[in-house]
Parts: sequence; C-alpha cells; structure tokens
Amino acid sequence: MSPEIPAEIQRDVVVRPVRDVDAEALGRVHATCWHETYDHLISTAALERVSARRMAELWTHWAAQGPEYRMRAALVEGDIVGFVGSGPARDDDAPRERELYFIYLLDAWHGTGIGQQLFDAAVEPDEGVYLWVAEDNPRAHRFYTRNGFTLDGASHDEPFLGESLTEVRFVR
Repeated sequence: MSPEIPAEIQRDVVVRPVRDVDAEALGRVHATCWHETYDHLISTAALERVSARRMAELWTHWAAQGPEYRMRAALVEGDIVGFVGSGPARDDDAPRERELYFIYLLDAWHGTGIGQQLFDAAVEPDEGVYLWVAEDNPRAHRFYTRNGFTLDGASHDEPFLGESLTEVRFVR
C-alpha cells in the first residue's frame, strides 16, 4: 500500500498529460532527478554533463509523441515535481507490448503517494507491462514489486552518460 498524500498536498496535486510548453520545467526536474537517483551509480563528472537545456530538448520531442504514448507530469501548486512515460515496447524480445520507459519524482516528494499517481496515469490497472531499472535502486525495486512486477532474470549494461549502468528487467 502506498503512503497517503497529506490532505494539504493532495488537493494541490495534478497529474496531467505533458505539454510542449512544459519542456523547460521538465528538463530542470529531469536533470535534478538524475542527480538524485544516480549519484551513487555514476561518476560526478558524468552527472555534471547533464544539462537542463539538453533534457528540455528531449522533452520537446517526447511531448509530441502520438496517443499510444502516455507522457504525464505531476504538479504541486503548479510546479512540476515528477513525470512518467510509457508506450510501445522498444525491445526485440519484449515480454509485453507496453513498456514503462521512466518514472521520476524529486526526492522531496518521495513517500507522498505522488509516484503512485504517476504510475497509475501511465499504466492501466492489470495492464501487462515491463520496464528496465538500475540494478542498484532498491527503492524503485520495492515500488515496482508493490505494483505487481517481478524480475524476469534479464539484465544488460546500458550506456549512460558515457559510462555503463547495469539494468534489470521487471515484468507484470
């Protein structure tokens, strides 16, 4: 069961589709989330190369994807605090037709239930879906397990910021 969002925050949380005008704010949040999530897995030098501007360029592209893509942002009092994206499977050996590409939430909002709201906005109840996640990310592993995912034994080394990150596959 996910943590409850305090009443004073709950009324101010909005999860909605990403818009092209969100790109700059999403770029800033995305860069911050990468620093918060990967600081123990990737060198400081590599993380310093992450720029909000570059991430914003990616979001300009992602915001323009078709309806089979579910790109959503979570806002608290009008500020983006997290985001999620899912869409068609990208792997040749995909165990499901839909892939959860990413879900990130600023550290300050962990444990509030907003991550669950993001997940629910990108994945239908009981929908078959898979995802790749850093092998050394126990918080994410617990979140996905709570949402009905299990490891399927697949792993790979993913190029990430000029380095390598070992990812494992979860399937539901």
